[in-house]
Amino acid sequence: MPWQGASIVDRRMQFLTEYLADTDTVTGLAATYGISRKTAYYWIDHYQREGPARLAGASQRPHRMPRLTSPDIVAQLVQARQRHPTWGAYKLRGWLLQHRPEVAWPCRDTIHEHLVRAGCVRQRRRRPGAPLASTLTVPTAPNQVWTVDFKGEFRTGEGVLCYPFTLRDGFSRFVLRCTALTSVRTADTQTQCARAFAEFGLPERIRSDNGTPFASRGLAGLSRLAVWWLRLGIYPERIRPGCPGQNGSHEQFHRVLKRETARPPAPSRAAQQQRFARFLAEYNHDRPHAALANLAPATRYRPSPRVLPRRLPDLDYPDGWEVRRVCSGGRIKWHDRRLFLTQALHGQDVGFEPIDDSLWLVRFTQLPLAIFDERRWQLRRPDIEKVLPISSD
Repeated sequence: MPWQGASIVDRRMQFLTEYLADTDTVTGLAATYGISRKTAYYWIDHYQREGPARLAGASQRPHRMPRLTSPDIVAQLVQARQRHPTWGAYKLRGWLLQHRPEVAWPCRDTIHEHLVRAGCVRQRRRRPGAPLASTLTVPTAPNQVWTVDFKGEFRTGEGVLCYPFTLRDGFSRFVLRCTALTSVRTADTQTQCARAFAEFGLPERIRSDNGTPFASRGLAGLSRLAVWWLRLGIYPERIRPGCPGQNGSHEQFHRVLKRETARPPAPSRAAQQQRFARFLAEYNHDRPHAALANLAPATRYRPSPRVLPRRLPDLDYPDGWEVRRVCSGGRIKWHDRRLFLTQALHGQDVGFEPIDDSLWLVRFTQLPLAIFDERRWQLRRPDIEKVLPISSD
């Protein structure tokens, strides 16, 4: 039974005082103080061996802790965190296992606890992410889907605006391009894409948001850059407006990129590009990634077998289709009338597939653009059948 009363030490002292004075038997004293005979003999024995200091109780800490992390291991964990201050416990453990596999490193949770105790981790509130849209492709191999975006612009130390252009493989998370551009112009972006295509081959799809220069407000959201992709056999895949979580992996990469290379920005754009290059070398080849079983992206990526052609392939539509060349201003000529499509297709051939009486499915390469109702002189979106504004001369 436990000791009763507010002051346990005083009660124990009173019990031992009466026992030493031989006022009663141990059984009687135990009954008086509401404890068992076993407890009474326990305190008598410890008092005789250890003195009054033992009356306050013993430490509950075990004498041996065989699974206790050694101070040397803890020191190495802290050093690894100081070397990579933005890496979490899972990533640090993967990196340590790669570089020192002979050491029995603690599990992720234990590493996190040691880093918290050492003051190396600041707890952060987690926010739920948005789920992927069902229409987006889930890559199962490299080069099935590349993701592209511009990180928010910022000024370097010399006052010049820097627009980080980033291009990644969606399956392996391998970063193909990270370039400090001075604008989001189509020409600069196309140059960066062309260099990536020349080095790594062509992907099947490229996923982007709906901003410039990847998309426009015109027919099917086409931009000049997307038209070029389609001519190369690359399907442009766009997330829903206002849903950046559908490209969440790329957005998370941007947060890491900004934190490790732009806080604060470099003194110049050239210096900022050097920071990007150093970061990518570590990110692609050394930094473990949780989505890749703690492997670096370079271990999961391989170039595409589809080579960038020297010239754009010719456009070829099936027999029986009507083919029209888009003139300046984004219009085509249809039976002595002019039909506006989009300026992004200037100089390109589009195909009109007959689907019903006076109804045509307008296509550019493999991409359906609209349904053309010749009688009503209307364009409807093939997905939601929404009537589009149309102009004619």
